[in-house]
Amino acid sequence: MQLGTLDRTPPPFFRQGVSALTKLLFFAALAVFLMVADGRFQLVVGARAVLATVLLPVERALLVPREILAGGRDYLQGIAQARAAENAARLEMVRQAERVSQVALLERENERLRALLELRPALTVRSTAAEVLYEAADPFSRKVFIDRGENQGIVLGSPVINEGGVMGQVTRLYPLTAEVTLLTDKDAAIPVLNTRTQQRSAAFGGPGATLELRFMAANSDVKAGDVLTTSGVDGVYPSGLPVATVASVERQAEAGFARIVLKPAAVLDGVRHVMVLEPLSAQLPPPPAPEPAPAVDPRSKRKP
Repeated sequence: MQLGTLDRTPPPFFRQGVSALTKLLFFAALAVFLMVADGRFQLVVGARAVLATVLLPVERALLVPREILAGGRDYLQGIAQARAAENAARLEMVRQAERVSQVALLERENERLRALLELRPALTVRSTAAEVLYEAADPFSRKVFIDRGENQGIVLGSPVINEGGVMGQVTRLYPLTAEVTLLTDKDAAIPVLNTRTQQRSAAFGGPGATLELRFMAANSDVKAGDVLTTSGVDGVYPSGLPVATVASVERQAEAGFARIVLKPAAVLDGVRHVMVLEPLSAQLPPPPAPEPAPAVDPRSKRKP
């Protein structure tokens, strides 16, 4: 074989072609161009949508093993939680049954005592369910608006409660909405009763999300943990509604009054559903009219 007939070209594996640096610069410029074109002219939106549609089945297929593992773990955890919830529910049912029996016994005893004392039945208040729409825009007050107003039978002064206790009182009426002043507002006040000592007092809105028990003597029988409820003597709030719990008591020798800070019984922030009660004054009989003064005969007066 002659030497001139040999193929001296390198095999494809050793062919260099365009340099690597040139390829890098080209593809980098292409990537920058595509990003600018997509940001300015939305050129690849359609291509991206088509690619996402095509790859969606592949993505869902790749996620199947993970979903199976997660579903199995959630299933086992759900079984354990369901069993624990069932046990807790059974215990709660036993406690509720005991409470129901006690409440029924107390109700019968209360009826017998009221009949013995010849007292009329306790007042029953009408309630209306409402939903909190939004909070007032004033940052210096604690007020919310509810979706019930004058057209739904709401009246001024109506107490507003939730599952925790008293929230506040209706202070402004509109045809379809009403403004509720919360207990922690600086202008709010409510008469309360200490369930431990049966002492009546008044709670006022305090700083932050607290209340204050004002005008209490420094040596008054109040301590942390005392539960305060509505006294029912103001003709607005029914008696026995939870209001607050005494959080702290500060007594100073030089001060005439103690500083008593209360924690509201009801959650006042983030509440959605409330109940609006009819004021007790709507059910109380009107006060008797004053008797007219007896007429005096002017001829009966003696002359000096």
